[in-house]
Amino acid sequence: MRVGAHVSIAGGVDNAVDNQREVDGNCGQIFTHSPQVWQDPNVGDDEAAAFREGTAQHLDGPWVIHSSYLVNLCTPKADLREKSIDSMQAEVDAASKLGIEYVNVHLGAHTGAGVDGGLDNAVSALDELDVPGDVTVLVESDAGSGTKLGGEFEHLATVLAESRHDLGVCLDTAHAFAAGYDLSTPAGVDDVVDEFDDVVGLEHLHCLHLNDSKHACGTNKDEHAHVGEGLIGVDGMRRIVTHPDLTDLPFVLETPTEDGKGFAWNIERVRDLRNGA
Repeated sequence: MRVGAHVSIAGGVDNAVDNQREVDGNCGQIFTHSPQVWQDPNVGDDEAAAFREGTAQHLDGPWVIHSSYLVNLCTPKADLREKSIDSMQAEVDAASKLGIEYVNVHLGAHTGAGVDGGLDNAVSALDELDVPGDVTVLVESDAGSGTKLGGEFEHLATVLAESRHDLGVCLDTAHAFAAGYDLSTPAGVDDVVDEFDDVVGLEHLHCLHLNDSKHACGTNKDEHAHVGEGLIGVDGMRRIVTHPDLTDLPFVLETPTEDGKGFAWNIERVRDLRNGA
């Protein structure tokens, strides 16, 4: 089973490998810099080589780079659009240097452009990227609050269909739940997987962000909970990690560190659920 967490790169990106091993993960996700500022990745050749070597020796992979929170592909604002494109270009280039297969991005908010206009903006922004051949951009599902897009599977399908790139999807379980896709029962999980397949296509699903939710289905509130301890709950989470169409995918956790529980506890919980606990 490929399961891991979003870990820190403090002190150098190569430290992410040991940080992942410390929580008993075998795949995972990183930011290449603080996600709250406009900043290009600063990855030295030695760091990149150490990261590649450590990953090859100790982990199964894959790794995912999560783009900056400031990136807004749907924006109608020219200056923010340009910054978003530049930031994404730097991320896909860094991914190629590090041997990282995926760069994950939220579509962002249309802020008045409308759903169709926002999706058009996202497609055209993505199409300006020069994506290296060994990197795939993943569009992440969203909780859907305000004018943010990506909460509906149809949004994801539109971007994938209209972009010139061979994009993929990262499905966040907490976001999907918040957006109204009920994953709290085995039957609900089966229905959501079937709907995703009908609308987007399971062949485009490359990664799952495995997070429980502190808020109810359809509230559009994005706050993650420990696996099995939120409102998706044990039954839903167990079905997600054992669903035959999902079991071969990498599961990346963005669960909280609270109540004496962190990534290691959640990763062990996921493995227990896979094994029938």
